[in-house]
Amino acid sequence: MMLFRVTFTLFICLSLTGCQVQENTSPPNVVKQPTATQIATQIRATLTVQRPTEVISGPPGRTATKNFETDQIPSPVPDPLRFVFPTPMAAPASAWRPPLYPIPWAPTEFDHFYFSRPISADEINWPLPDYRYGGVFLPEVVHTGIDIPAPIGTEVFATGSGRITWAGYGLFRGKKDLDDPYGLAIVIKHDFGYKAQELFTIYGHMDQINVVVGQQVEDGELIGLVGQTGKVTGPHLHFEVRIGRNNFYDTRNPELWLAPPLGWGLIAGRVMSTSGVLINSYLIKVRSLDTTQTWSINTYGQGAATSDDYYRENIVLGDLPAGKYEIWIDYQGSTYNQEMEVKPGIVSYFTFRGKNGYKTEVPPTPGLEFVPPDATPSSTP
Repeated sequence: MMLFRVTFTLFICLSLTGCQVQENTSPPNVVKQPTATQIATQIRATLTVQRPTEVISGPPGRTATKNFETDQIPSPVPDPLRFVFPTPMAAPASAWRPPLYPIPWAPTEFDHFYFSRPISADEINWPLPDYRYGGVFLPEVVHTGIDIPAPIGTEVFATGSGRITWAGYGLFRGKKDLDDPYGLAIVIKHDFGYKAQELFTIYGHMDQINVVVGQQVEDGELIGLVGQTGKVTGPHLHFEVRIGRNNFYDTRNPELWLAPPLGWGLIAGRVMSTSGVLINSYLIKVRSLDTTQTWSINTYGQGAATSDDYYRENIVLGDLPAGKYEIWIDYQGSTYNQEMEVKPGIVSYFTFRGKNGYKTEVPPTPGLEFVPPDATPSSTP
């Protein structure tokens, strides 16, 4: 398996009744970068390998749809790479992004950047801002993945090693159906799991499938081509991560599973009312204090989106250059802002609780009795 694949990050979009895709811009000319082998050699020189502590936790119970996997228990994921984080890279002036951290990348006990990107570095390969996980595009339709816009025929690669358990039409209903909203789709059941649970990745709206059920694939192996089959309005790749079961209701936010670019990080947050109830579909703004660039993102909508077992988040913003940022939330007539630092290769975390404001410490370690709440309860601010 390739240690990692150099990628160019892209933004995806699928809702089960419709997706919209914004027009791509051609990637700019790129200054020659170190090769993957050179980067891996440099990283290995600073690595301190540790074995993660096993903590058992699991998703709330759901009713599974028919799937086509065996009952085999996944082997543990290989020991993740850990090291003292480097000095943050300067934010690029163009759309170019650094190569990814080598997978599996798990800088803390509860992080799980186990997957490379399904689109390679010569294309945009990060999620469309308006079609992230948990977005609501039509009434009662919540996005269960991320959408990566790409021209028809763009190559799609396996994000990790595993076995093909679905290849064709009908994924949503579990039987052949040419009207299935995912269109031509692929499912990979991975050779590794997370905390004794199986992992699956989903690739939807394909134009062509180059694999068959039962086939073993490796990270970076070509599995098909981007298309616009299923319920879409333009070509793109829909990508999902499922944990425990190959089930529409067992997804997690892919941005917490895809390796970030070297020197870049993520922000995850739990946005609540003053009484502590998660607020759905609520606008949050994030601004870089280094470049003044601003991102607008909504908290998860009420429905199929499920929080990470540890972070219990309802908002994630990935692929951010390390540096200083400010979060802005309008709540009951007042604007609350919080400065926080995005560190390279890890998740920076915050909570917001209405008039009580922000906290930026990481969540407490869950015990064996911990049952993660859904990010679905709705409240008015």
